[in-house]
Amino acid sequence: MQVSVIGLGTWQLGGEWGRRFEPADVRAIFDAAREHGVTLVDTAECYGDHESERLTGQAVKRDRDRWVIATKFGHRYTEPFERAQEWSVSAVRAQLEESLAALDTDRIDLYQFHSGTSAVFDNEELWSMLALQKQAGKVLHLGVSISSSLPEEDQLHQALRAREVGAESIQLVYNRLQKQPEESLLPQCARDGLGVLARVPLASGFLSGKYGMGVSFASDDIRSRKSAKERDAMALEAERIRHTEVPPGIPMATWALSWCLRNPSVSAVIPGCKDREQMAQNAAAAALLT
Repeated sequence: MQVSVIGLGTWQLGGEWGRRFEPADVRAIFDAAREHGVTLVDTAECYGDHESERLTGQAVKRDRDRWVIATKFGHRYTEPFERAQEWSVSAVRAQLEESLAALDTDRIDLYQFHSGTSAVFDNEELWSMLALQKQAGKVLHLGVSISSSLPEEDQLHQALRAREVGAESIQLVYNRLQKQPEESLLPQCARDGLGVLARVPLASGFLSGKYGMGVSFASDDIRSRKSAKERDAMALEAERIRHTEVPPGIPMATWALSWCLRNPSVSAVIPGCKDREQMAQNAAAAALLT
């Protein structure tokens, strides 16, 4: 499966990043993505109660075949920042049907295990059911989105078993402030020929250069859950990087995305954006690779 190296992350469309998006806002973002050759969009069942999926489905309906739609399974949105864990075979089968309906599509290009523990990952019945969904054409490819909150051994366990369960890609948190995957996860993905989607490539916006010491976020923004100490540490390190590593004249966000892509194990980055201008800035990172 071929995808653009710059993708479009859509967690923000679910309403947990301090802003609500209207269909017109989303259409403008996707129009900018089209203009810049972006073909990959990543969403999830619990970014809102399928809200991100619905908005994505509306935005790509007129040219569905040009898009690679990646979504996920394993959770149900209950309220902002809260999820119910739903990993049974019957629950995941129901989630798949709900995602197909929300996206208004007959197939999901990449269906990803979403930040579950290794205990629920090692359910052979679950992967057998998903293999049947591939045979039926409802799912084209399977992937694993690894939770960064898991112990390192569990993260590696899921990457090691990805091919065994039929998965072809790994999604993980990777950015200039969070380089831990370079130690074991990325080398393992390279050994097994797994595609890698780097999520949170802008470190929740701290690598955009917009946030300094003392920054705070509204209560409806998921970044408000970080402590002041965590926010200040990220802002301080980002400022150091901006002065010592980012070339003059290059927007920090654009540079940060290209930094992820310079690793040969990374297939694509999936940053979010709030408007067409940010989408265009993200897409510009591809040119820095040359």
